[in-house]
Amino acid sequence: MGFIIALVSGVLMSVQGVFNTQVTKETSMWVSNSWVQLSAFVVCICAWFITDKKSFTGLLNVSPKYMLLGGIIGAFITYTVIKSMDIMGPAQAVMVIVISQILSAYAIELFGMFGVDKAGFEWRKAIGGIIAIVGVFMFSKQ
Repeated sequence: MGFIIALVSGVLMSVQGVFNTQVTKETSMWVSNSWVQLSAFVVCICAWFITDKKSFTGLLNVSPKYMLLGGIIGAFITYTVIKSMDIMGPAQAVMVIVISQILSAYAIELFGMFGVDKAGFEWRKAIGGIIAIVGVFMFSKQ
């Protein structure tokens, strides 16, 4: 089930990036980004109201406090996805974004950053990352 959800996530991220890039062409970067974040906020509040209704005061218990920066990071994710898709096109931008996600996630695991359990280095994963990077270059060459 996790694999299917991850596949859906990838498709949604690609479609969202294209939509946001098109909206930016008619408005501006920060108008588009604001709309994305505002509409996401409305959906989240509706989903919260329908589902669990747990108190927002639980946010006060989050530790360390920098873990609360996800929304701010989300605004910059939206910005960078829009810019990269506009400059590189959807396919190449998504390839680079995904490779970047894989490599940074692996680094987070290797070093046990942000409370994630530390994982051991594996050559096969490192080689897989190198192959993915080579694939991006092969894809981007005309």
